[in-house]
Amino acid sequence: MSKTIRFNAFEMNCVGHQSPGLWRHPRDRSWQYKDLEYWTDLAKILERGIFDAIFIADVIGYYDVYKGGNYHALHQAAQIPVNDPLQLAAPLALATEHLGIGITASTSFEHPYTFARRLSTADHHTKGRLAWNVVTSYLESGAKNVGQGGLADHNNRYEVAAEYVEVLYKLFEGSWEDGAVVRDREKGVFTHPEKVHEIGHKGKYFEVPGYHLCEPSPQRTPVLFQAGASGPGKTFAAQHAECVFVAAPTQTLLRDYVAEVRRQAALAGRDPRKLLIYNLVTVIVDETDEKAQAKFEEYQRYVSYDGSLVFMSGWTGIDFGQYLPTDTVRRVETNAIVSAVEHLAGGDKAWTIEELARWGGIGGLGPVFVGSPSTVADILQQWVEHTDVDGFNLAYAIAHETFEDVVHHLVPELQRRGVYAKDYAPGTLREKLFGDGPTLPDNHPAAQFRDIERVKREAAQAVETAEPV
Repeated sequence: MSKTIRFNAFEMNCVGHQSPGLWRHPRDRSWQYKDLEYWTDLAKILERGIFDAIFIADVIGYYDVYKGGNYHALHQAAQIPVNDPLQLAAPLALATEHLGIGITASTSFEHPYTFARRLSTADHHTKGRLAWNVVTSYLESGAKNVGQGGLADHNNRYEVAAEYVEVLYKLFEGSWEDGAVVRDREKGVFTHPEKVHEIGHKGKYFEVPGYHLCEPSPQRTPVLFQAGASGPGKTFAAQHAECVFVAAPTQTLLRDYVAEVRRQAALAGRDPRKLLIYNLVTVIVDETDEKAQAKFEEYQRYVSYDGSLVFMSGWTGIDFGQYLPTDTVRRVETNAIVSAVEHLAGGDKAWTIEELARWGGIGGLGPVFVGSPSTVADILQQWVEHTDVDGFNLAYAIAHETFEDVVHHLVPELQRRGVYAKDYAPGTLREKLFGDGPTLPDNHPAAQFRDIERVKREAAQAVETAEPV
């Protein structure tokens, strides 16, 4: 039996997201990103299409690598202006009943103690439909504007991220016991204080001695997404992530990535089948191949060459403005998204700068599939069968037309083939995705922090042992 295909919608609280220039299209709505109606309308479309989640990207900073500045980023609205993603969780939840809400937030720019409260609050408000996309950030401008001087080394960012999530695990999983909150009106007891624990964290990067500020949310720890595809990123994903987002442009790269992450997850003592992997794809679909191709060609007329290279330069850390359109992309050591450089310079295709701009003009780094429902369904099934990917993170060309077309044309075809869900499972997002309980499983690294008093005792003993005699 063919594997079930899953969809997320890839969005961002900005104009155009990954299709620079298409905000000029007369049917595009992305300029309305400031309005809650834009988001609630989209959420209803996605829930009608049984999407797992809306996956909201984010960056802190701006793209200033291309031609040595941010002129073209501002000129083309290339992810600037950009608003905060987490504030969308509540209105999206109010507009839907089942749709998961994935929020991107960086471990590089916000203290874990305050961030833990914001995540727990959102998980409460969404009744357990929240996911957190764990990223380490890649824009020098972001680090400079929060007073860090510049971006930390790529490997160091993952070292910080590992301790960051440890702090969150302690707060989410260990600080408040089950049954701590009783709301006993007769006895006048809301919370049993003896069941609320200080986490006593003192690490290399963070010191958090006290209690989590929130009572446990429906999932305790929100569903964990992760979007790193470099060597350290794959290791982090294998250890921590429940859902993984990758932007592999070819089946070969995707197949190798999926196999490696599942292999590392098994070595980490986790069930590799409980790791859902979604690849970035843009789908242009219509009733016939000819109509879909005509629509794609129409969209391409609005693509911004400079806007596309703004993104490509920012993602890779390479200023593509210094090259001729006919020059070939070469491997350069950078401190940005290492996997993006590896995919473009080390894959099975030699890219010219002009080809790169055309490729990235609609949907970013992922492939674009164009055709009738039958044609696109064949392509998606072939990718799933060849790569073992679980689903696709769908970018849009035109808001909300791209997602409307997927829901109207493609989803019914996949359902007819028996490879797409016809309804949502009950429960929290974690229960919908995996069919288990609302909290992280016992084989996840977070589980070791549920007995926080034991963790603190062991940490104290380790310090005593390490002290010189």
